[in-house]
Amino acid sequence: MKSISVGLLGLGTVGSGVVKIIKNHQDKLAHELGCSINIKKVLVKDESKQRDVSIDNSKITTRANELIDDPEIDVIIEVMGGIEQTKNYLMQALHNKKHVVTANKDLIAVYGSELLATARENECDLFYEASVAGGIPIIRSLVDGLVSDRITKMMGIVNGTTNFILTKMSKFGSPYSQVLKQAQDLGFAETDPSSDVEGIDAARKMAILARLGFSMNVDLQDVRVKGISHITEDDIYYSQKLGYEMKLIGVAKRDQESIEVSVEPTLLSQDHPLANVQDEYNAVYVYGEAVGETMFYGPGAGSLPTATAIVSDLVAILKNLHLGVNGKSSVVPQHEKQLKNRGDIFAQYFLRIHVKDQVGAFAHITELFSKRGVSFEKILQLPLEGHDVAEIVIITHPCSLKDFEEILEILKFYPVVDEVKSTYRVEGL
Repeated sequence: MKSISVGLLGLGTVGSGVVKIIKNHQDKLAHELGCSINIKKVLVKDESKQRDVSIDNSKITTRANELIDDPEIDVIIEVMGGIEQTKNYLMQALHNKKHVVTANKDLIAVYGSELLATARENECDLFYEASVAGGIPIIRSLVDGLVSDRITKMMGIVNGTTNFILTKMSKFGSPYSQVLKQAQDLGFAETDPSSDVEGIDAARKMAILARLGFSMNVDLQDVRVKGISHITEDDIYYSQKLGYEMKLIGVAKRDQESIEVSVEPTLLSQDHPLANVQDEYNAVYVYGEAVGETMFYGPGAGSLPTATAIVSDLVAILKNLHLGVNGKSSVVPQHEKQLKNRGDIFAQYFLRIHVKDQVGAFAHITELFSKRGVSFEKILQLPLEGHDVAEIVIITHPCSLKDFEEILEILKFYPVVDEVKSTYRVEGL
């Protein structure tokens, strides 16, 4: 085999990175694979658009069938985004016996199981390393490096936009709206940032990780999600005063055969490695019964880091092609999905409330928690100048989500409580 032909769906930031890496690393790739890689066709929306990568105009097309139905194209690389239309393209490519590499976390989170089943049926590879945490090889580590272990927990920062925002809020005490504008100006956040700041992007990635780490068909709707748009400077201040850093953390945890998957703003102990992951960087902490604790850290996005993961998947496909084992690497999930109920999910919690500044108010609060068997690890009680209320900040000992949520509902209407200001999960102790 002298050459492998590739069809590239999309030529944006990541697609341009793929072209650059294949072009600039051709000697190394040829040495690794024993053949060259040829990008034969590239699908774009606008043929006349100026791009920061040089590519022959004869290879550019606006018609997807020129790639998907071309019998000479061996591999389709998808970096165009989108879900429904993109799924149709990739299903057609797989039926045409073409291997697929995608960076599309949205697609894999929603249709990953269906696409993988189609790939198996057609003896094709479908790889998606770049769909989670950009340049960090977390998926390959779960599938290959840690395959002999039993993963019990994965916890990580898997969205660079929110980590950038929370880093700046923590360092400079800046309000959320100001830092969001800065992130948009720098290109870290979209004009409509809701997918990032409301936790949806991270939830899609955690669904993918949980599916692989626990060998279950975990879906996006199985992930409990809470975003960062409501976080205030006061929340950041009090969390730091108590020895924590605020991060948007994805958690996938298994106890026996039941799992929980969530994405939410979380207070991390300042000595936890994830607490020191700054700006747009990502990191995933993995707990295994045999290996113990491991952490994967690096750039979570960007043209070349993401493109590196994509080309690594391409190399894996070509090595499988030489060995004649394409379509045999994906494994049907081993376990039936079993989600924990709220009474089986345990964590510590941060609670900030305003109570009426009167004798016995805190005793009433303590009594309410005590009746549910929930005790306090840390407490701050501060008068608010010029107001007839006091601010109380509490870190609980571990308790069930069910008990904590039911206490919150009672507190909202409790006579001595003026307002429940904020609540967050606490991790990493």
